[in-house]
Order: sequence, then structure tokens, then C-alpha cells
Amino acid sequence: MQFLCKEYQDGNPRVRSLVTETRIHLVPSLNPDGYELAREAGSELGNWALGHWTEEGYDLFENFPDLASALWAAEERRLVPHKFPNHHIPIPEHYLAEDATVSHGTGRSGRAAMGRWRLTPPSNLQGGEKLVSYPFDTARPVSETPAAAPRPPDDYEDNPELQETPDHAIFRWLAISYASAHLTMTETFRGGCHTQDMTNAMGIVQGAKWHPRAGSMNDFSYLHTNCLELSLYLGCDKFPHESELQQEWENNKESLLTFMEQVHRGIKGLVTDQQGEPIANATIVVGGINHNVKTASGGDYWRILNPGEYRVSARAEGYNPSVKTCSVFYDIGATQCNFVLSRSNWKRIREIMAMNGNRPIRRIVPGRPMTPRERLRLRMRL
Repeated sequence: MQFLCKEYQDGNPRVRSLVTETRIHLVPSLNPDGYELAREAGSELGNWALGHWTEEGYDLFENFPDLASALWAAEERRLVPHKFPNHHIPIPEHYLAEDATVSHGTGRSGRAAMGRWRLTPPSNLQGGEKLVSYPFDTARPVSETPAAAPRPPDDYEDNPELQETPDHAIFRWLAISYASAHLTMTETFRGGCHTQDMTNAMGIVQGAKWHPRAGSMNDFSYLHTNCLELSLYLGCDKFPHESELQQEWENNKESLLTFMEQVHRGIKGLVTDQQGEPIANATIVVGGINHNVKTASGGDYWRILNPGEYRVSARAEGYNPSVKTCSVFYDIGATQCNFVLSRSNWKRIREIMAMNGNRPIRRIVPGRPMTPRERLRLRMRL
């Protein structure tokens, strides 16, 4: 915070551009209860997960709805996407109940803030390790097929299946943008902070490969909102001594700036009708990536994409879809890709179908006289 304010006042062109062209949200502590517990223990007595727990006894990072398992179960039943969405998956009803075992931080207020801000890309900063972790954090159970050999019931715990997100390549790009700019994160020749190196000397790892868990904040953000969230583990020591803080800042400063700049990569734009009115909650579909995003209340959207050429469509209920080709370049700066949708007749057709009890409307054959019953039904319909 101090760096951004000071450099902005001093006229740093990079920081000025970042502040004026980017909506930046800084949350000093998502879990103040856990912070107090870990701060009291200090660097020597604190353990790796001490700051995760709230005063209520919840691990805040793993207290979100497990939407990944719900999505995979629907895929097994071939319900995606015609009956079960591949994006903006609704929260299960049992999680919204008054007596649900949910922390205040992950309850209605926390989820509402995540949905309202529509951060792209958000990140949660943690300590105790030195790497970048990206979804999925949940390990998918090995699916059984008729041709597969029987598996022991506890095989899932020993050999979980790594399931990549549809945005796997984009997550890796974002993770590498942070790790590669860090002064020491890719120097893994001594191993990891606590175990062997799990990142293949790259400083990045998929969460399910490193530390599988269900109901993580990263998985929830990806499947319930427009967010592509990662976990940034800034260093091995959760609570460095004051004399070490300056070096920790230097290690992470360039990474933080580079990561925030990645929001300006991909495509962005407006979805409007033919009168120029914005269309909220329109769906943006990128060909080849089975995960969609939605427009905000002002009809605007953002979609982080790797460099390349994409076939993109915008769809909204009551409108004809629009399709165009959008190119993403290597230079920082999102490509403007706007859509204008024309109204369709489907809304009126649905109203007519509803008047007919959603039964098929019998086609009148020219030249064949109508029966009295058909004539009466036609008169009532008109």
C-alpha cells in the first residue's frame, strides 16, 4: 500500500498506469482471528497452518462449498451443460441454511463480496511455503468404468486423479508470471520449505497434486464466480522477524506488480442490445474452453486468455447470439471485443407454448377442414 501511494505521488509511470487503469482491492487480513493466534505464537513457535483457523474453529481456506465434486458428479451423469452449468454453479441449499457449519468469513457476507467485486484475477497471499498454487485443489475420485478392474474402496485417498480446469493453461500463465518474477521462488535445488520440491523447479504447482483438499476458496471462486484465483505463498517463514521484512518485500515486489498487470491480458468489452442498452448476465463463451463468464450489471465483461485467436460468442435469454473472432496479443493490453445482440422471437414463442400448456402446437394443414374442436382451440389461442 505504501509503495503504490508513494510511487504514484513520485510520478512512477508504471505505478501510475496500474493505479489509474486497474481496480485494485487490498484486504489486509481475511482471517483476523487466525492472525492474532499466529502472531502470539511468533516465528519460532507457530506451525504451518496456524493462521488458517478462525476463533470458531474453522479452517477458513477449506470452508467453502465443494462445487468441484458436484460438477464432476453431474458430468458422470452427462448432465453438463444442458441441465447442470459448467460455470457460476449455484451454492447447495444445505450450505445456505441458518444452522450450517460455516465460518463468518466464508458465509453470506464473504460470498456476496466475492460475487459483487468480480475480481480478475484475485489472489490470496499466504506464508509457510514458497510457491504458487492454482486450481483444482480438489482431487477427483477415480471413475469406475465397466472395462476397469475393481479398485479397493480406499484407493481414492492413495491415488486421486488430477483433474485440470478448462483454464489450465491460463492458470499456469498467471502462476508463472508471479513465480518467474520472484527473486528466489524458482531456486528449488535445495527442495521445498518443508519437503521435497513439488514444483519441478518452476515454483508453481496444481493444488490437488501438492495438498489436495475439498471446498477451497480457489475452487469456489473459479466455479461460482468469474474469478481465476490463485494462492501465492510468499516465503517459508509465516512470520519473519522485523530485520527480514525488507528482503521479503524485495523478493516479492516485482512479482506483485507483474501479477496485477496480468488483468489487462485477454479480451474485454460490452454486450448491448441494438438500442445501446447494456445486457447484464449475458454469457461469454470462448471456443475450446469449457468454462464461461457472465457480464456485470453494466454489460461489461473481462476474460483473461493466453495469446492466440479465439472464436467468442455472446448469448443472453431473449436475444439472438452473436459470434466473432477475437485475437489476444503478447503485449499487455486486453483486446476490445464488443457484442450487439438483436432480440429474438423465442420469448414470444415460449409465451404461446405456455398458453398451450407447453404441449406441441398442432400444425394446420392447408386445404384440410378443421374439426370443431380444432377451430375452438384456435379461437381460444388467438
